[in-house]
Amino acid sequence: MPNDARLVLLDKDVVESLLLADDVLDAVREAFVLHSQREGRVFPVVREALATGGVFGIKLGDVPAQNLLGFKAAGFWPGNRGLGGEPHQATIVLIDPGTGRPVCIVDGNAVTTMRTAAAGGLGLQQLARPDSSAVCLFGTGVQARAQLTFALRVMPTLEKVRYVSATGQRNPAFEAAFSAQCDIAPAPDRNVAVAESDIVITTTPGAGALFDLEAVRPGTHLNCVGADTKGKRELPDGLLQRVHLFVDDRAQASQIGETQWAPRTPNMEFGDLLTRRAQFNRGRDDITVFDMTGLALQDLTVARMLFDRACQSNRGTALSWPC
Repeated sequence: MPNDARLVLLDKDVVESLLLADDVLDAVREAFVLHSQREGRVFPVVREALATGGVFGIKLGDVPAQNLLGFKAAGFWPGNRGLGGEPHQATIVLIDPGTGRPVCIVDGNAVTTMRTAAAGGLGLQQLARPDSSAVCLFGTGVQARAQLTFALRVMPTLEKVRYVSATGQRNPAFEAAFSAQCDIAPAPDRNVAVAESDIVITTTPGAGALFDLEAVRPGTHLNCVGADTKGKRELPDGLLQRVHLFVDDRAQASQIGETQWAPRTPNMEFGDLLTRRAQFNRGRDDITVFDMTGLALQDLTVARMLFDRACQSNRGTALSWPC
């Protein structure tokens, strides 16, 4: 084994400079396709509460034919807000599958945000009604902004956005970020906003149902992001039994996603739509749900893209890492 091996570090500034929306969409699409074709593997997720009050998780997987192996160590530390920091923290490690040595360490915060939002955008393209014009968005944080950014990017028909903040109050900065692209305002009543929307996007910590079952009208599509741990939920009881349910990974969704609350609900894996292993012809009154728990393969394909770009442009920090 070479003793002159190098380990490349990509920090926040490098990552954010190299992350481009269309490239992330392509990488996330590739991850779904690899998963559908069973060329990419996702291993059981680690997700555990800590004595410090945080939640720590590891998502890992590989693509043997592409020599791609790695993991993301990530979680949620709510106490970081009091320190002026971001509660979501993530680090991605790419590993040489032939030797086991680390090749690249990537600041995973922006990657997680953008790959999740890109998955949401792909979900809207495949599952929402093409003429959708109104969105109800739960949340105004980092992920909410990213989801809305990608939604407006991939669905030019969207005109009206009603949002529900954690406090129930207006968020002028959030509105200002999107006011040039759509009619955006707080929702006076969350159930009314859901009922009047073609698309519902939920990006909360998953502490409980966000709206009533009766608020969801025929023809609605829901992208659900917040349920990513046992015990979390954003949807009301009884909804999954009324919908066409799509998941990123069947086993993972039944353990930590919205699907954990109705694990016997028939569902389809989203990647199978992209590879046409499965067919879904949306009826106008169909209700669809995309239960998004996040695939390790998404982190790996985006991280590999960043690593390749960094090497090509001589970005990042290379450290001696002899084996």
